[in-house]
Amino acid sequence: MKLEFSGKHALILGGSCELGITLAGLMIKAGLFPVLTFRNEAGRKKIVTAMEPVDGSYSTAFFDLADPDSVDSLFQSGDSVEYLVDFAQGDLERLVASHGSTDKGKYFEENVANRTKVIAHVARIMLGNQFGRLVFVSSTAAVRPNHGQGFYAAAKLASEAIYKNLGLELGGRGVTTVILRPGYIDTGRAKKFIQSKEKEICERVPIKRLLVSGEVAETILFFLSKSAEGFNATEITLDGGLTAGK
Repeated sequence: MKLEFSGKHALILGGSCELGITLAGLMIKAGLFPVLTFRNEAGRKKIVTAMEPVDGSYSTAFFDLADPDSVDSLFQSGDSVEYLVDFAQGDLERLVASHGSTDKGKYFEENVANRTKVIAHVARIMLGNQFGRLVFVSSTAAVRPNHGQGFYAAAKLASEAIYKNLGLELGGRGVTTVILRPGYIDTGRAKKFIQSKEKEICERVPIKRLLVSGEVAETILFFLSKSAEGFNATEITLDGGLTAGK
């Protein structure tokens, strides 16, 4: 099936992650122009190196959830954004009882409050065009966390609620949202943990394998396309059946 799109310009938050880079490549092949964000020089170099074959077909921008000022610098007057894909997420995977209140408060300020600033800014741009599509990449941990993922799960759920309500509020004006909850993927921050327990994990997944980055990126691209315009303010689980049973 050939996917068609109503817009061209896509903003990828957390664009230096492997999924973000994979998605950007698919976007370019589909005729879109992605802007990939990075939060440090290492992230920028990772993007530039990976995207060298398609240099000139994308751009980069600094963005860090921990830096509220980077929200304002991310957008320039006249910028157009038809699509937003949000991979950005800070790391605080600890036992709930083991952290001080300062760490917890800062984590939620960064990953919920500061995220809301970006979403609101993008939504205003999209309203001006009477069109926009936002995909928040959450996690099955939002509904079935492992030990130590309490803060991560809570931040994901709070962000899901924001995206879901945005779709409820603005769906009639052309701005819609989708929340994607991937399960275990062969890439990303949990890669070392997954590799160390791959056999055990695969036994728990009904399809008996991990997800690969390409299929997750292709799913996201589909939800940005015209073919998926009927999806709005909803959560989609992509986990091989992991959370379907006990």
